[in-house]
Amino acid sequence: MENNIESTQSKKRILSGIQPSGALTLGNYVGALRNWVQLQKEDIYESYYMIADLHAITVRQEPKDLRKNCMDLLALFIACGLDAEKEPVFFQSHVPAHTQLGWVLDCNTYMGELSRMTQFKDKSRKHADNINAGLFTYPSLMAADILLYQADLVPVGKDQKQHLELTRDLANRFNNAYSDTFKVPEPYIPKIGAKIMSLQDPMQKMSKSDPNENSFILLLDPIDTIVKKIKRAVTDSGSEVCCGEGKEGVENLMSIYSAMTNKTMDEITAEFEGKGYGDFKSAVAESVVDVLKPIQERYADLMKNKDYLESVYKMGAEKANYTARKTISKVYRKVGFIQP
Repeated sequence: MENNIESTQSKKRILSGIQPSGALTLGNYVGALRNWVQLQKEDIYESYYMIADLHAITVRQEPKDLRKNCMDLLALFIACGLDAEKEPVFFQSHVPAHTQLGWVLDCNTYMGELSRMTQFKDKSRKHADNINAGLFTYPSLMAADILLYQADLVPVGKDQKQHLELTRDLANRFNNAYSDTFKVPEPYIPKIGAKIMSLQDPMQKMSKSDPNENSFILLLDPIDTIVKKIKRAVTDSGSEVCCGEGKEGVENLMSIYSAMTNKTMDEITAEFEGKGYGDFKSAVAESVVDVLKPIQERYADLMKNKDYLESVYKMGAEKANYTARKTISKVYRKVGFIQP
């Protein structure tokens, strides 16, 4: 990359975000939040943590619920261990450059590219009464989220790979048209961790949208509810705690136990040799409670201190805006806008 892409950062930069679409599950914690906290502790990367409220309104939202979900998510970010003093935690809507760059990228994104996005097709089926333009163009806004911060790396799950590929295409397209402006981000693949599946259908990913409430564990579920859900989790007709064909339910519980205790699958198999599923499920439930109870207590304290939460998101927006303004100023100049 040519030197006219300014960079004073000594660490590679990562942008991570979650939509405020309701309560988070244990799967969200293991797959995202826990990894973010670990990355912050390792202090290898410079990270920006975004609550993607602009993306949330591609689906109709009740305003008071959206505000509550945003504040809940902010508090959970911190309760799970993110240090907002160290790296910015902010609301996407508090950084105007997201939508400013989103429009510029809209004008550089082809209709055919957007029409191929599988999430657009999926959400269109689920929300057939509200197939809006934002739902169609939000991959361009997602690209703006990433490129705005000159992110080197982006954590991506299987369902987001297509969007990152589009982001890379748009970065290259803009750079070729207007000279080097954006870093072309790479996918960040975290260390292989547990993928948490449904407690009632271990062939499906754990999701809060599942109509069966016994299939998922929410981070803010009451303790007794967590224990009941784990004890009701499907296993099989056997009694051996191990991995293998036909043992998907047991293997999912082993993955949860492993994620909570850092024990390997072999260590778990040895620990429960000769013991039944009852003992095993009790141990899994205890391990989950040991991790989630302190998070819930910290969350409850934070929700009583709205002034502190407000200071966090204002400080985060200030830091995010500082970085974002530098990028959007450069973009506006390159496309030919007169500087104010």
